[in-house]
Amino acid sequence: MNQLFNYITKEVHIGSVPVGGFNPIRIQSMTSTNTMDTKATVAQSIRMIEAGCEYVRITAPGVKEAENLANIKRELKNKGYSTPLIADIHYQPKAAEIAARIVEKVRVNPGNYVDRKRGRFQFTESEYLAELEKIREKIKPLISICKDHGTVMRIGSNHGSISERILLKYGNTPAGMVESALEFVRICEDLDYYNLVLSMKASNVKVMVQANRLLVKKMMEEGMNYPIHLGVTEAGDAEDGRIKSAAGIGSLLIDGIGDTIRVSLTEDPEFEIPVAKQIVQSSGFRVQGSDIPIDKSYDNINSSFDPYIYTRRRTRKQGMIGDTQPPVVIINENNYDNHTIDESFAPDYLFTQDFRLKTKDGNYIDSEIKEININLSDIDELINVNDSILILKSEQEIPIQKTKGVIENLINKKTVSPVILKRVYSGLSKDEFLLKATADCAYLLVDGLIDGLWLEADNIDQRDICETAFGILQATGARISKAEFIACPSCGRTQFRIQDALQKIKERTHHLKGIKIGVMGCCVNGPGEMADADYGYVGAGKAKITLYKSNQIVTQGINENEAVDELIKLIKADGNWIEK
Repeated sequence: MNQLFNYITKEVHIGSVPVGGFNPIRIQSMTSTNTMDTKATVAQSIRMIEAGCEYVRITAPGVKEAENLANIKRELKNKGYSTPLIADIHYQPKAAEIAARIVEKVRVNPGNYVDRKRGRFQFTESEYLAELEKIREKIKPLISICKDHGTVMRIGSNHGSISERILLKYGNTPAGMVESALEFVRICEDLDYYNLVLSMKASNVKVMVQANRLLVKKMMEEGMNYPIHLGVTEAGDAEDGRIKSAAGIGSLLIDGIGDTIRVSLTEDPEFEIPVAKQIVQSSGFRVQGSDIPIDKSYDNINSSFDPYIYTRRRTRKQGMIGDTQPPVVIINENNYDNHTIDESFAPDYLFTQDFRLKTKDGNYIDSEIKEININLSDIDELINVNDSILILKSEQEIPIQKTKGVIENLINKKTVSPVILKRVYSGLSKDEFLLKATADCAYLLVDGLIDGLWLEADNIDQRDICETAFGILQATGARISKAEFIACPSCGRTQFRIQDALQKIKERTHHLKGIKIGVMGCCVNGPGEMADADYGYVGAGKAKITLYKSNQIVTQGINENEAVDELIKLIKADGNWIEK
């Protein structure tokens, strides 16, 4: 894994704002207005730019929207704004070719752009190669236009939006996502076009992290070094959306992977920008004003786990801790007040003054507790501790990679003691703590390296700390404690009130522990990105909704004013409803 930390991408110029190399991590977002509404799109773009957005992405689902990008760009220029624009293309090559003459960058998804699903069940090798040749011919005009106009192309693979051909060969996997992008890249290179940015996006944090790591590995093997765009799709809103975004994006930035990011929240896009900035800041990687990567010389050079496949570290079961049990949440007994902490997010163990762990009911765990201060300790102290529960403590200024190195050392020594991450934060606001703690903890959880969380932060209420800990576990798939919502941020393709709908659905279903509901703006990425959801609520035209059960359509064309009630009826009919 250590080789990824030294991966330096090439610099690509998107208008006047270069990305990659040693440039700062660039922040971008996407408008949610109708692209044909020039006035509204310009006004929203300005709000985004003034919040710190360095690239503005605008959907161009068809030719007329692509043509109107010229009017939007002209109006922004007349108002004194020269921020590079990105056209988001899904299905229409002609729209991409028009947009590439106008804006600084176009984004295409190989799975949607020219390689649509046709109900096939297999491809012979010759048929597979023949399809690639068709793709080459279809994309050649766009490449030629991009070369003539100096336009950058982002090749973006989304989990759930992989072509039928790739799905049949690789499955809906990180490997399939990577190959979907790289076969486009190889065509571009063969046609002498290198002005590329790549992305691997998913709503599943572990999939997103694994796909981006695998992308770097494959690029290194093929002598490529294109900049990487990071994002967790359909993250949702409020704290859950922020935690999920920080878990995926933050983990990869800590890895040293990523050149530009977009935080996808089901909120107005200008609210995404401060969150993105804080995630970058909390990672410590190529922040604004930095000209060299963060020093990662303390990382263990001999990685002892597979960074491309999730495997929980093997540990001894001790009480509710370790083995295959979900990670626990611990707080100091002195800070516990059962009157202020919601029962749903109560800690599993309290740490007592006599250096023991007990449940809130007073049951002690019968194991030695050994606390190791990462700030001060030599990792050789960790020899012969198999009968203990290890608490690895560090302050926020100690890079989390050092804790990872200690755990890798434990794996190398075949130590099976459970590990609790104790991370101590100070001087942070609630929002800063939320994002910093998420990135730190997720960096270890996505690789299955820890058995519990113990977070401390001055000036942060213990209720907020506990809820943050459980939120991090939920976002990384380590432990499910509430309903989960996969919700897209909306764009010009959305034709219903998605933010209102999400709030109504959350209000009525948040208590359904383990239920996963997708709330999606349209059918472009919706059905694919929510493929592992139990239920789907997807825009299907102006003020119309289609309801899904898993990935199967149940009811189409429901008026949005009735659709939430219909969703609840569907959940109840399946026997998955419980009263609050």
